[in-house]
Amino acid sequence: MRLSIVCSTEQVADAFDRALKTITKEVRLPGFRPGHAPKHMVEKLVNERDLYNQAADELVRRTFQKAVESEKIQPDPGVRPSIEMQELDRDAKKATYSAKIPLPPQIELVEYKGLTATRPPVGVTDDEVEFQITELRKKQGSREAVTDRTAQEGDYAVVNIKPEGESSDGKNFMVVLGQSFPDLDKALTGMTAEEMKSVDLDVPDTFSDKGLAGKKIKAQVTLNSLSAIKLPELDEEFAKSVQTDSVEDLKVRMRDSIVAAKEQMVRDMLQDQLLEDLRTKSKIQVSDNMWEALANQRLGEIQQQQAQQGKSLEQYAQENGMTLEDFVKAWHEQAKLHVERAMVVREIFAKEKLQITNEELNNELFFMSQEFQIDPMELLEYMRKNDSLQELHFRSISRKVTNFLIDNAEVSEEAADTKPAKATKAKKEAAADAEPAAEKPKKAPAKKK
Repeated sequence: MRLSIVCSTEQVADAFDRALKTITKEVRLPGFRPGHAPKHMVEKLVNERDLYNQAADELVRRTFQKAVESEKIQPDPGVRPSIEMQELDRDAKKATYSAKIPLPPQIELVEYKGLTATRPPVGVTDDEVEFQITELRKKQGSREAVTDRTAQEGDYAVVNIKPEGESSDGKNFMVVLGQSFPDLDKALTGMTAEEMKSVDLDVPDTFSDKGLAGKKIKAQVTLNSLSAIKLPELDEEFAKSVQTDSVEDLKVRMRDSIVAAKEQMVRDMLQDQLLEDLRTKSKIQVSDNMWEALANQRLGEIQQQQAQQGKSLEQYAQENGMTLEDFVKAWHEQAKLHVERAMVVREIFAKEKLQITNEELNNELFFMSQEFQIDPMELLEYMRKNDSLQELHFRSISRKVTNFLIDNAEVSEEAADTKPAKATKAKKEAAADAEPAAEKPKKAPAKKK
């Protein structure tokens, strides 16, 4: 809620007196001890803006709490109020300010047991198994020069790009066909090593070379060299190199891993579905200050990260297809959703008297380390140093609560799609965690406390 506070002439005069005394303690004048210089001499040296800022602080410190108590307001102790000084005049002894006061978050949950949800069936095709095994073979493959055919998707190419009209020799780039950008991929496809051609290129903003990024150019493109990954044979030797007993065993384990990865995706989808259903149907009251602070913190972090790369927040927003205004708005909306979902999670956790075990914390630490691609103990040390262990604890709480919701929900299965799935790049994302099951640790390698 917003509260407007008008200060009395006595309060304004007192605030400026106190402000001057505070500043006097920091002023050094020859012949006078710190804090004992005459008031009229100090005033001549004091910056007026500093004096007014100090007086404003004094006013808020001595009037805000009384105003809150007078209006019988109970602010949220965990969130600082937002103060805006609207008028402050020393000569007229007038002062008015407004306070945006965060109220304690409140929530009235609807019934959370017996929620309904639907889940897609989980199945794995032979094409998917073959695709993932091929990806595994690529990791052990070796790059060899291509001399007997033209360039095709998946090939590695060293290409020289020389914009028309430039006197330089152009620049060399290593690209993977199908993963650079459309015009370049199209130009390179079908070329042979050392071939040259003139093409029109619409270079995206995200291209690695800042001199070319975002430009439409006519350029001379030369395919300096072409190579491709030679896959190892799919035989018993390869199967044993990935800790399986045979090719057939590898296929079985890969199928199981894909199923497990898909099951986890479905479970994540169900968790999101149930939690969002609860959030929208429950009555939730949360102060703007709470989620605005979260959004501003995250936006500040993104801005800092982009500045280190020589980019502004606006440029980052444009790279994501948004204006700066829309980007900031989206983050604020996301922050509000995050805070409201967190309230739902904590309320259920408290109502059901759920507990988090050390083993669950260790497992969550492992999941986080996989997400951030860092050793679990290094991540734990980082969180300790940065006072962010509460994130580990909340993630554990959230997992426990969402598992509870699924276990107590009425989940029906959608009708299976009779069309066979095709092996595409999407398969790689859908089964990103799919590896032979023998290679996956069963629990987090965290130390026991």
